[in-house]
Amino acid sequence: MNFIEELRWRGMLHDMTPGTEEQLQKEMIAGYIGFDPTAASLHIGNLATIMLLVHLQRAGHKPFALVGGATGMIGDPSGRSTERDYLSEETLRHNQEGIRAQLTRFLSFDSGENAAEMVNNYDWFKGITFLNFLREAGQHITVNYMVAKDSVKKRLETGLSFMEFSYQLLQGYDFYWLYKNKGVRLQMGGSDQWGNITTGTELIRRKEGREEYQAFALTTPLITKSDGTKFGKSAGGNIWLDPALTSPYQFYQFWLSTADSDCPRLIRVFTLLSQEEIEELERQHAEAPHLRILQKAIAKEVTTRVHSQAGYDLAVKASEVLFGKATLDTLRSIQADEFDIIFEGVPQTEITADDLANSKDITDILSIGSKGEVYASKGEARRAITQNAVSINKTKVSDPAAPVELEWLQDRYVLVSKGKKNHLLKKV
Repeated sequence: MNFIEELRWRGMLHDMTPGTEEQLQKEMIAGYIGFDPTAASLHIGNLATIMLLVHLQRAGHKPFALVGGATGMIGDPSGRSTERDYLSEETLRHNQEGIRAQLTRFLSFDSGENAAEMVNNYDWFKGITFLNFLREAGQHITVNYMVAKDSVKKRLETGLSFMEFSYQLLQGYDFYWLYKNKGVRLQMGGSDQWGNITTGTELIRRKEGREEYQAFALTTPLITKSDGTKFGKSAGGNIWLDPALTSPYQFYQFWLSTADSDCPRLIRVFTLLSQEEIEELERQHAEAPHLRILQKAIAKEVTTRVHSQAGYDLAVKASEVLFGKATLDTLRSIQADEFDIIFEGVPQTEITADDLANSKDITDILSIGSKGEVYASKGEARRAITQNAVSINKTKVSDPAAPVELEWLQDRYVLVSKGKKNHLLKKV
């Protein structure tokens, strides 16, 4: 597999320094990407750069993932109008471990010569004094060179601390350290990182005292939606890779709700499907867009990789239960440990023994007490039933005066479907 050609047809190549493609064709190259540990989890905004490392390894090269334990204490000013909040060393260490665990789902760390490696720049920065750093890096990069970077120029109007100004020099030194100690010759990242990355190639060139570049830079386009807005967030914020922050069901649904116009790009960037497979899926999707074939293919590929096959299967089951053609047998098949995951976020109404004893028919149950949490009144519940808009445990209710005969799921719940909406009755 030719790494650069793979990136080109997938639309994942934004820019690269001269000689990069030729060098990658000559020999196995070690390349790295840095990840900012300002949160305990990566999010889908990080996935495009993670996929760079995946393709690099698939092409026979050696990927390095750098977790910025040192630079994370400062924060990258690129794309920001204000300074980041300072994070403690303890918080950063916790975040690093979370990121490390997530990257193992994408990269092989035991594949022999080109096995992935993870490094933490705190390991080398913790032993460097400020004066030594100025001698090691500061004397080789001019202020004029640093100020010319877009990430710096955009912040000069609003104010930029010396701490943030120094970030590109620190990142440049990361590249130099990896070049000298790990043989890393390529740094990659999003297109907004071009300035920081090329500072590293320049530092290596100057410290090595050579005219030609010995290290290389490559960036991938930032992912935006077809309407130009930022990709990777929902109404609730970031879509995280950690299931404790974004459940497999929520993660799956995010991809399933992708606009048709965004799918051709996203399926190339976020999946490992071949060009032939993708073009065939696009043909099928064009013939029957209502089936959302592209969205389902993306959701399956990404959810399985991030959350495992079991996580994907659970997300599909949840979707069938909440929006699809699930039956009572489907509800009965849900395991106890799956139940709370599937019905997370579904409204609940508690029912007491007295509520049940005082209910004469199914209409009473749906308008339980005076709470009005399922239906506001008996009249509203009765009308919904007669309009064939109510199901209990996925079975249509047709008689408002039907006796109260409920099957309690997990011995505690009854699922009421109000049209396309769902509500749980919880026995207490």
